[in-house]
Amino acid sequence: MTNPYWSPFVNDIVPYTPGEQPKVTNLIKLNTNENAYGVSPKVLNVLKEALTDHLKLYPDPTSNQLCSELAKLHNVDTDYIFAGNGSDEVLGFAFFALLKHDKPILFPDITYSFYPVYCNLFNIAFNTIPLTEDFEINLQDYADKDCAGIVITNPNAPTGVLLNPQLIQEYLRKHRNQVVIVDEAYIDFGGESVVSLVKQFPNLLVIRTFSKFYALAGLRVGYAVGNPDLIEGIRRIKDSFNSYPLDRLAQTAATEAVKDIEWSVHNAQRIIANRSHLIQSLRKIGFKILESQANFIFTSHPNISGATLASRLREKNILVRHFNTPRIKNWLRITVGTEEECKQLVHEIQYICNLDI
Repeated sequence: MTNPYWSPFVNDIVPYTPGEQPKVTNLIKLNTNENAYGVSPKVLNVLKEALTDHLKLYPDPTSNQLCSELAKLHNVDTDYIFAGNGSDEVLGFAFFALLKHDKPILFPDITYSFYPVYCNLFNIAFNTIPLTEDFEINLQDYADKDCAGIVITNPNAPTGVLLNPQLIQEYLRKHRNQVVIVDEAYIDFGGESVVSLVKQFPNLLVIRTFSKFYALAGLRVGYAVGNPDLIEGIRRIKDSFNSYPLDRLAQTAATEAVKDIEWSVHNAQRIIANRSHLIQSLRKIGFKILESQANFIFTSHPNISGATLASRLREKNILVRHFNTPRIKNWLRITVGTEEECKQLVHEIQYICNLDI
Protein backbone atom coordinates (compact mmCIF):
# COMPACT_ATOMS: atom_id res chain seq x y z
CA MET A 1 0.00 0.00 0.00
CA THR A 2 1.21 3.50 -0.86
CA ASN A 3 -0.33 6.92 -0.59
CA PRO A 4 0.55 10.12 -2.49
CA TYR A 5 0.50 12.10 0.76
CA TRP A 6 3.11 9.95 2.47
CA SER A 7 6.71 11.07 2.75
CA PRO A 8 8.66 8.96 0.23
CA PHE A 9 10.60 6.94 2.79
CA VAL A 10 7.37 5.67 4.38
CA ASN A 11 6.85 3.36 1.39
CA ASP A 12 9.96 1.39 2.37
CA ILE A 13 9.20 1.03 6.08
CA VAL A 14 8.41 -2.44 7.41
CA PRO A 15 6.92 -1.75 10.86
CA TYR A 16 7.44 -3.93 13.90
CA THR A 17 4.69 -6.50 14.43
CA PRO A 18 3.75 -6.76 18.12
CA GLY A 19 2.34 -9.86 19.72
CA GLU A 20 -1.39 -10.28 19.38
CA GLN A 21 -3.55 -8.49 21.95
CA PRO A 22 -6.88 -10.26 21.46
CA LYS A 23 -10.24 -8.71 22.29
CA VAL A 24 -11.85 -11.99 23.35
CA THR A 25 -11.78 -13.27 26.92
CA ASN A 26 -11.11 -16.67 28.49
CA LEU A 27 -7.73 -17.03 26.80
CA ILE A 28 -4.52 -18.28 28.36
CA LYS A 29 -2.28 -15.54 27.03
CA LEU A 30 1.30 -16.75 26.75
CA ASN A 31 2.40 -14.83 23.66
CA THR A 32 3.77 -11.44 24.78
CA ASN A 33 5.82 -12.15 27.93
CA GLU A 34 3.64 -10.19 30.29
CA ASN A 35 4.11 -10.94 33.98
CA ALA A 36 2.01 -13.90 35.11
CA TYR A 37 1.24 -12.30 38.44
CA GLY A 38 -0.39 -9.06 39.48
CA VAL A 39 0.72 -5.53 40.18
CA SER A 40 1.76 -4.62 43.71
CA PRO A 41 -1.25 -3.51 45.81
CA LYS A 42 0.84 -0.52 46.90
CA VAL A 43 1.14 0.54 43.27
CA LEU A 44 -2.62 0.27 42.78
CA ASN A 45 -3.20 2.36 45.91
CA VAL A 46 -0.94 5.21 44.81
CA LEU A 47 -2.59 5.19 41.40
CA LYS A 48 -5.98 5.68 43.02
CA GLU A 49 -4.59 8.52 45.10
CA ALA A 50 -3.12 10.13 41.97
CA LEU A 51 -6.53 10.43 40.30
CA THR A 52 -6.98 14.07 41.21
CA ASP A 53 -7.41 17.42 39.48
CA HIS A 54 -3.62 17.54 39.13
CA LEU A 55 -4.06 15.54 35.94
CA LYS A 56 -4.83 18.86 34.24
CA LEU A 57 -1.13 19.75 34.70
CA TYR A 58 1.74 18.48 32.60
CA PRO A 59 3.93 15.81 34.23
CA ASP A 60 7.53 16.35 35.29
CA PRO A 61 9.42 16.29 31.96
CA THR A 62 12.48 14.73 33.62
CA SER A 63 10.63 12.12 35.72
CA ASN A 64 12.92 13.25 38.52
CA GLN A 65 11.29 11.32 41.38
CA LEU A 66 11.35 8.08 39.42
CA CYS A 67 14.91 8.64 38.25
CA SER A 68 15.98 9.32 41.84
CA GLU A 69 14.52 6.00 43.01
CA LEU A 70 16.17 4.16 40.12
CA ALA A 71 19.49 5.87 40.86
CA LYS A 72 19.32 4.62 44.45
CA LEU A 73 18.42 1.14 43.25
CA HIS A 74 21.40 0.97 40.90
CA ASN A 75 23.84 2.92 43.09
CA VAL A 76 24.47 5.69 40.57
CA ASP A 77 23.84 9.43 40.42
CA THR A 78 20.52 10.60 38.99
CA ASP A 79 22.17 11.94 35.84
CA TYR A 80 22.99 8.33 34.92
CA ILE A 81 19.26 7.62 34.48
CA PHE A 82 16.84 8.38 31.64
CA ALA A 83 13.17 7.39 31.85
CA GLY A 84 10.89 7.08 28.84
CA ASN A 85 7.62 5.76 27.51
CA GLY A 86 8.47 2.08 27.57
CA SER A 87 11.86 0.58 26.76
CA ASP A 88 10.91 0.62 23.06
CA GLU A 89 10.89 4.42 23.07
CA VAL A 90 14.11 4.54 25.10
CA LEU A 91 15.74 2.17 22.63
CA GLY A 92 14.49 4.27 19.71
CA PHE A 93 15.97 7.43 21.19
CA ALA A 94 19.23 5.61 21.93
CA PHE A 95 19.53 4.27 18.37
CA PHE A 96 19.03 7.75 16.94
CA ALA A 97 21.25 9.53 19.47
CA LEU A 98 24.15 7.07 19.74
CA LEU A 99 24.27 4.70 16.76
CA LYS A 100 23.78 6.82 13.64
CA HIS A 101 27.37 6.96 12.34
CA ASP A 102 29.21 6.23 9.11
CA LYS A 103 30.06 2.71 10.29
CA PRO A 104 27.36 0.06 10.68
CA ILE A 105 26.15 -1.34 13.97
CA LEU A 106 25.92 -5.04 14.79
CA PHE A 107 23.34 -7.20 16.48
CA PRO A 108 22.35 -10.90 16.33
CA ASP A 109 20.40 -12.37 13.44
CA ILE A 110 17.90 -13.77 15.95
CA THR A 111 17.00 -11.15 18.52
CA TYR A 112 14.42 -8.48 19.29
CA SER A 113 12.93 -7.71 15.88
CA PHE A 114 12.51 -4.00 16.62
CA TYR A 115 16.25 -3.41 16.10
CA PRO A 116 16.22 -3.57 12.28
CA VAL A 117 13.02 -1.50 12.31
CA TYR A 118 14.81 1.31 14.14
CA CYS A 119 17.74 1.07 11.75
CA ASN A 120 15.52 1.34 8.70
CA LEU A 121 13.51 4.19 10.23
CA PHE A 122 16.57 6.23 11.18
CA ASN A 123 18.69 5.19 8.18
CA ILE A 124 21.28 3.45 10.35
CA ALA A 125 23.55 0.95 8.61
CA PHE A 126 23.60 -2.46 10.28
CA ASN A 127 24.85 -6.01 9.91
CA THR A 128 23.57 -9.07 11.70
CA ILE A 129 25.81 -11.67 13.31
CA PRO A 130 24.46 -15.24 13.35
CA LEU A 131 23.89 -16.91 16.67
CA THR A 132 25.81 -20.14 17.14
CA GLU A 133 24.23 -23.49 16.29
CA ASP A 134 23.11 -23.61 19.94
CA PHE A 135 21.45 -20.19 19.56
CA GLU A 136 24.05 -18.43 21.71
CA ILE A 137 25.66 -15.00 21.26
CA ASN A 138 29.40 -15.39 20.71
CA LEU A 139 31.01 -11.98 21.22
CA GLN A 140 34.16 -13.22 19.50
CA ASP A 141 32.16 -13.06 16.27
CA TYR A 142 31.79 -9.30 16.85
CA ALA A 143 35.37 -8.61 17.92
CA ASP A 144 37.09 -8.09 14.58
CA LYS A 145 34.29 -6.18 12.88
CA ASP A 146 34.67 -2.49 12.07
CA CYS A 147 31.50 -1.03 13.54
CA ALA A 148 30.07 1.92 15.44
CA GLY A 149 28.58 -0.23 18.16
CA ILE A 150 26.70 -3.38 19.09
CA VAL A 151 23.27 -4.08 20.53
CA ILE A 152 22.51 -7.25 22.44
CA THR A 153 19.53 -8.41 24.44
CA ASN A 154 20.53 -10.29 27.56
CA PRO A 155 18.95 -12.74 28.13
CA ASN A 156 18.37 -12.79 24.41
CA ALA A 157 14.88 -12.78 22.95
CA PRO A 158 13.23 -14.89 21.71
CA THR A 159 15.70 -17.57 22.84
CA GLY A 160 15.97 -16.70 26.55
CA VAL A 161 19.67 -17.66 26.54
CA LEU A 162 21.88 -15.65 28.91
CA LEU A 163 25.29 -14.26 28.00
CA ASN A 164 27.84 -14.33 30.81
CA PRO A 165 28.30 -10.72 32.05
CA GLN A 166 32.04 -11.30 32.35
CA LEU A 167 32.17 -11.77 28.59
CA ILE A 168 30.37 -8.46 28.12
CA GLN A 169 32.85 -6.79 30.46
CA GLU A 170 35.76 -8.22 28.51
CA TYR A 171 34.27 -6.95 25.25
CA LEU A 172 33.81 -3.49 26.76
CA ARG A 173 37.41 -3.45 27.93
CA LYS A 174 38.69 -4.22 24.43
CA HIS A 175 36.25 -2.01 22.47
CA ARG A 176 36.08 1.31 24.27
CA ASN A 177 35.55 3.18 20.99
CA GLN A 178 32.20 1.46 20.35
CA VAL A 179 28.81 2.07 21.89
CA VAL A 180 27.56 -1.09 23.58
CA ILE A 181 23.83 -1.25 24.30
CA VAL A 182 22.63 -4.11 26.48
CA ASP A 183 18.86 -4.57 26.54
CA GLU A 184 18.04 -6.21 29.87
CA ALA A 185 14.28 -6.55 29.55
CA TYR A 186 14.36 -10.01 31.14
CA ILE A 187 17.42 -9.87 33.37
CA ASP A 188 15.49 -10.14 36.65
CA PHE A 189 14.34 -13.71 35.93
CA GLY A 190 17.69 -15.36 36.53
CA GLY A 191 20.48 -13.25 35.05
CA GLU A 192 23.13 -10.91 36.39
CA SER A 193 22.90 -7.30 35.26
CA VAL A 194 25.83 -5.30 33.88
CA VAL A 195 24.46 -2.03 35.28
CA SER A 196 27.32 -2.01 37.78
CA LEU A 197 29.75 -1.49 34.87
CA VAL A 198 28.34 1.85 33.66
CA LYS A 199 30.69 3.88 35.90
CA GLN A 200 33.70 1.98 34.57
CA PHE A 201 32.75 2.06 30.88
CA PRO A 202 31.42 5.36 29.47
CA ASN A 203 30.40 3.58 26.24
CA LEU A 204 27.92 1.20 27.97
CA LEU A 205 24.19 1.85 27.98
CA VAL A 206 21.83 -0.56 29.76
CA ILE A 207 18.12 -0.53 28.88
CA ARG A 208 15.49 -1.78 31.33
CA THR A 209 11.69 -2.05 31.30
CA PHE A 210 8.87 -2.04 33.84
CA SER A 211 6.74 -4.31 31.64
CA LYS A 212 8.11 -7.67 32.75
CA PHE A 213 9.59 -7.77 36.25
CA TYR A 214 7.36 -4.99 37.63
CA ALA A 215 4.22 -6.19 35.77
CA LEU A 216 3.44 -2.71 34.44
CA ALA A 217 3.23 -3.43 30.70
CA GLY A 218 -0.03 -1.48 30.51
CA LEU A 219 1.56 1.77 31.68
CA ARG A 220 4.60 1.86 29.34
CA VAL A 221 7.67 2.71 31.41
CA GLY A 222 11.28 2.04 30.50
CA TYR A 223 14.64 3.53 31.35
CA ALA A 224 18.30 3.64 30.49
CA VAL A 225 21.35 3.59 32.76
CA GLY A 226 24.61 4.95 31.43
CA ASN A 227 27.28 7.60 31.54
CA PRO A 228 25.77 11.11 31.82
CA ASP A 229 27.19 12.01 28.40
CA LEU A 230 25.23 9.15 26.79
CA ILE A 231 22.13 10.13 28.76
CA GLU A 232 22.43 13.74 27.62
CA GLY A 233 22.54 12.61 23.99
CA ILE A 234 19.33 10.62 24.49
CA ARG A 235 17.72 13.52 26.34
CA ARG A 236 18.43 15.84 23.41
CA ILE A 237 16.56 13.52 21.08
CA LYS A 238 13.70 13.22 23.56
CA ASP A 239 13.37 16.98 23.94
CA SER A 240 13.34 17.34 20.16
CA PHE A 241 10.53 14.83 19.88
CA ASN A 242 8.37 14.85 23.03
CA SER A 243 9.19 16.85 26.15
CA TYR A 244 6.69 14.88 28.27
CA PRO A 245 7.08 11.18 27.43
CA LEU A 246 5.96 9.79 30.79
CA ASP A 247 2.56 10.82 32.13
CA ARG A 248 1.82 11.51 35.79
CA LEU A 249 0.21 8.14 36.47
CA ALA A 250 3.05 6.18 34.89
CA GLN A 251 5.65 8.10 36.90
CA THR A 252 3.70 7.60 40.12
CA ALA A 253 3.17 3.87 39.59
CA ALA A 254 6.74 3.15 38.50
CA THR A 255 8.20 5.06 41.44
CA GLU A 256 6.10 3.05 43.90
CA ALA A 257 6.96 -0.20 42.12
CA VAL A 258 10.66 0.45 42.71
CA LYS A 259 9.99 1.25 46.37
CA ASP A 260 8.06 -2.02 46.70
CA ILE A 261 10.56 -4.10 44.76
CA GLU A 262 10.18 -7.02 47.18
CA TRP A 263 6.77 -7.70 45.62
CA SER A 264 8.32 -8.09 42.18
CA VAL A 265 11.22 -10.17 43.48
CA HIS A 266 8.76 -12.60 45.10
CA ASN A 267 6.74 -12.93 41.89
CA ALA A 268 9.88 -13.38 39.80
CA GLN A 269 10.83 -16.31 42.03
CA ARG A 270 7.41 -17.85 41.44
CA ILE A 271 7.86 -17.47 37.68
CA ILE A 272 11.32 -19.03 37.84
CA ALA A 273 9.87 -22.02 39.71
CA ASN A 274 7.04 -22.35 37.16
CA ARG A 275 9.59 -22.14 34.35
CA SER A 276 11.56 -25.01 35.81
CA HIS A 277 8.48 -27.22 36.13
CA LEU A 278 7.29 -26.32 32.63
CA ILE A 279 10.65 -27.19 31.10
CA GLN A 280 10.75 -30.53 32.90
CA SER A 281 7.21 -31.39 31.82
CA LEU A 282 7.77 -30.55 28.15
CA ARG A 283 11.10 -32.35 27.99
CA LYS A 284 9.38 -35.52 29.21
CA ILE A 285 7.22 -35.49 26.07
CA GLY A 286 10.10 -34.91 23.68
CA PHE A 287 10.46 -31.15 23.43
CA LYS A 288 13.79 -29.45 22.95
CA ILE A 289 14.05 -26.35 25.15
CA LEU A 290 16.86 -23.85 25.41
CA GLU A 291 18.19 -22.93 28.85
CA SER A 292 16.10 -19.85 29.53
CA GLN A 293 16.82 -17.16 32.10
CA ALA A 294 13.77 -15.14 31.08
CA ASN A 295 10.05 -15.28 31.83
CA PHE A 296 9.53 -17.38 28.70
CA ILE A 297 10.90 -20.53 27.09
CA PHE A 298 11.95 -21.24 23.52
CA THR A 299 11.00 -24.72 22.41
CA SER A 300 10.47 -27.08 19.48
CA HIS A 301 9.43 -30.67 18.88
CA PRO A 302 10.92 -32.88 16.12
CA ASN A 303 7.54 -34.22 15.02
CA ILE A 304 5.29 -31.17 14.92
CA SER A 305 5.93 -27.81 13.31
CA GLY A 306 5.88 -24.61 15.29
CA ALA A 307 3.14 -23.16 13.11
CA THR A 308 0.93 -26.22 13.52
CA LEU A 309 1.37 -26.36 17.28
CA ALA A 310 0.67 -22.64 17.66
CA SER A 311 -2.47 -22.99 15.56
CA ARG A 312 -3.70 -26.02 17.49
CA LEU A 313 -3.09 -24.27 20.81
CA ARG A 314 -5.02 -21.27 19.56
CA GLU A 315 -7.98 -23.58 18.94
CA LYS A 316 -7.69 -24.51 22.62
CA ASN A 317 -7.70 -20.81 23.62
CA ILE A 318 -3.98 -20.72 24.39
CA LEU A 319 -1.87 -18.07 22.68
CA VAL A 320 1.87 -18.57 22.12
CA ARG A 321 4.30 -16.75 19.80
CA HIS A 322 5.45 -18.23 16.51
CA PHE A 323 8.06 -16.49 14.35
CA ASN A 324 7.87 -17.49 10.70
CA THR A 325 11.50 -16.67 9.99
CA PRO A 326 14.50 -18.77 8.91
CA ARG A 327 16.23 -20.91 11.55
CA ILE A 328 13.40 -20.60 14.09
CA LYS A 329 10.24 -21.31 12.09
CA ASN A 330 9.70 -24.59 13.96
CA TRP A 331 10.25 -23.01 17.37
CA LEU A 332 7.76 -21.37 19.72
CA ARG A 333 8.30 -18.71 22.36
CA ILE A 334 6.02 -19.44 25.28
CA THR A 335 5.55 -17.06 28.19
CA VAL A 336 5.76 -18.74 31.59
CA GLY A 337 2.30 -18.37 33.08
CA THR A 338 0.88 -19.16 36.48
CA GLU A 339 1.20 -22.68 37.83
CA GLU A 340 -2.34 -23.50 36.68
CA GLU A 341 -1.77 -21.98 33.22
CA CYS A 342 1.39 -24.03 32.76
CA LYS A 343 -0.41 -27.21 33.74
CA GLN A 344 -3.21 -26.48 31.26
CA LEU A 345 -0.65 -25.71 28.54
CA VAL A 346 1.17 -29.02 29.06
CA HIS A 347 -2.13 -30.91 29.13
CA GLU A 348 -3.23 -29.46 25.79
CA ILE A 349 0.18 -29.96 24.20
CA GLN A 350 0.15 -33.63 25.24
CA TYR A 351 -3.26 -34.03 23.63
CA ILE A 352 -2.17 -32.26 20.43
CA CYS A 353 1.06 -34.19 20.10
CA ASN A 354 -0.69 -37.50 20.59
CA LEU A 355 -2.77 -36.66 17.52
CA ASP A 356 0.27 -35.89 15.39
CA ILE A 357 3.08 -38.11 16.62
